[in-house]
Parts: sequence; C-alpha cells; structure tokens
Amino acid sequence: MKHLNMENFEETISAADGIVLVDFWAQWCGPCKMMASVLDEIEAEHPEITVAKVDVDENPNIASQYQITSIPTLIVFKDGSPAAVSVGFKPKNEIEQMLGDM
Repeated sequence: MKHLNMENFEETISAADGIVLVDFWAQWCGPCKMMASVLDEIEAEHPEITVAKVDVDENPNIASQYQITSIPTLIVFKDGSPAAVSVGFKPKNEIEQMLGDM
C-alpha cells in the first residue's frame, strides 16, 4: 500500500489509471487499524484499484484540503477527483459496493 504525503499525493491521484482509494488514518486510531486489514484484502483482490494511505498527523495540509474531521475516512478518487467518501470503519463488502458504483 502506497503512503502518500505532500510530495507525492497530487501526482499519485492524477497519474493513476482508474480508481484510487485513499485511507485517511492515524497511528493511534483503533478503527483505522481494523480498516488496514480490510484494505489489504481489497488491494490484493482488486489490482485494478490503487490503494493508498495518508497519515493525517504527518500530513495535516492534505487532511485539511479534503476536510477530514473524523478518521478513518476513505475517499475514492476517479479521474483525479473525489467521487465518494466514507467515514468510519466499514466492512469489506460495503467498501467493495462503494467501489463497484464507480
């Protein structure tokens, strides 16, 4: 899973073919840790989707830009633009359904 920061965020989002699923998280966040294993499964089962993470403590400017107020927050980017947002822990099937709607 790719870790994004100020140096590579825009490039990763704009250069990706198709869908980019970005997880906004923090080390201290329990639900974020639960979400990590779900996202690992999605990444392994859906190679057509780019899965990435943004640590909100290390990258507050990105979190602010996308108005992240609760974590975990998932944002699905399609063609470089936000297409869907999910806040809080979600089971794998709900995330896949959200991705399938793209």
